[in-house]
Amino acid sequence: MRFILRRLGFFLLTLWAALTLNFFLPRFMPGDPVDALTVRTRGRVSRSALEEMLTSFGFKPDQNVVVQYVDYLGHMFTGDWGRSIGQTLGEPVTKLIGDALPWTLGLVGVTTVLAFLLGTLIGTVAGWRRGGALDAILPPVFVVTSALPYFWVGLLLILVFSQGTGGALPANFNYDTSIVPGFSPGFVGSVLSHAVLPAATLLITTIGGWILTMRNNMISTLAEDYVRMARAKGLNPRRIMYAYGARNAILPNLAGFAMSLGFVISGAILIEYVFNYPGVGYLLYNAVQNVDYPLMQALFMLFTVAVLVALLAVDIATVWLDPRARAS
Repeated sequence: MRFILRRLGFFLLTLWAALTLNFFLPRFMPGDPVDALTVRTRGRVSRSALEEMLTSFGFKPDQNVVVQYVDYLGHMFTGDWGRSIGQTLGEPVTKLIGDALPWTLGLVGVTTVLAFLLGTLIGTVAGWRRGGALDAILPPVFVVTSALPYFWVGLLLILVFSQGTGGALPANFNYDTSIVPGFSPGFVGSVLSHAVLPAATLLITTIGGWILTMRNNMISTLAEDYVRMARAKGLNPRRIMYAYGARNAILPNLAGFAMSLGFVISGAILIEYVFNYPGVGYLLYNAVQNVDYPLMQALFMLFTVAVLVALLAVDIATVWLDPRARAS
């Protein structure tokens, strides 16, 4: 219980620090929302009129910064995240995030879990059969692909599997806009086909890290005395590989996986941008481009909470899985 209370204290302190940075950093960026709106309206609307409009949306640039900060904290914790003052002017921030979040969770979330599971399985077998064909081929190949930039892999897949096949796999948006959204076979098929290339891009560029770390952890774990003892007892090799080897080798990877799950909420900004995929990452890109303070603040808070919750969950899971952590 003391461990959980300490972690909760760390959670709250880190959350406050992140929210404070979240408030001040956008305000240190060049330009301001009024300048961005002036450019978008090509100067046809006066600066004073734009300031009045932003004030009506709850953004008060002339207000004392301390008062703004206190109001900001109150709004963040009550869920009153204001209205967009950028490209989607006047839209509630919660609606914008609610529209984008399911697409990011479906694309990035599923692909991240799949990459972790496949990478862990391949790394386990490669470490168990060290020096074998699987160990000699797959880890080096996927390590190279993991070093490639997201956008480069995405553009290559578009060139080969979309443009090179006459559009067999779509490379733009999240579904065919000529289809009415709903739980119909046509719409579901369109969503899945539009997700193939961005999901493949993310999988190719992330799976190598899981394979390599799990392989190395597995090799180290198999040298432990308790594994030697299990072999000496004549236990089934498959049981030794999974129950004695993989179960302990996976523990260091849990923190990394938790971080990955936390960052799922933020989306893969470059991937969503390359494929014009309307997820949270693409939403953040537009918010930064248009100096949309309310949207940026809400998104960064969402990302922070997601990462902190994931880390707290993995701390608790580690204590549950590792007797040494419980003893300490």
